[in-house]
Amino acid sequence: MLIAFDSTQQALRMEMLLEYIEIDIDLCPTPKQVTAGCALSIRFPDEDEHRVWEVIRTEKVEIRGMFREIGDEFEELAAP
Repeated sequence: MLIAFDSTQQALRMEMLLEYIEIDIDLCPTPKQVTAGCALSIRFPDEDEHRVWEVIRTEKVEIRGMFREIGDEFEELAAP
């Protein structure tokens, strides 16, 4: 799974929040297939999707979108 952001500040804030609840993440460059205002994205395991949505909702983190990687493509997911 991948989260894209419009600002570096929000990406770094989300990184801190997810590390705090011990979700295994990888801060990485935003893939060229994903349009975002920030060059940083966060990858995390599929099984943590619900926990990540909860953090986004409760902490009011501003994201560009959450995406599932399918081969070389990225499918945007709707918030639950």
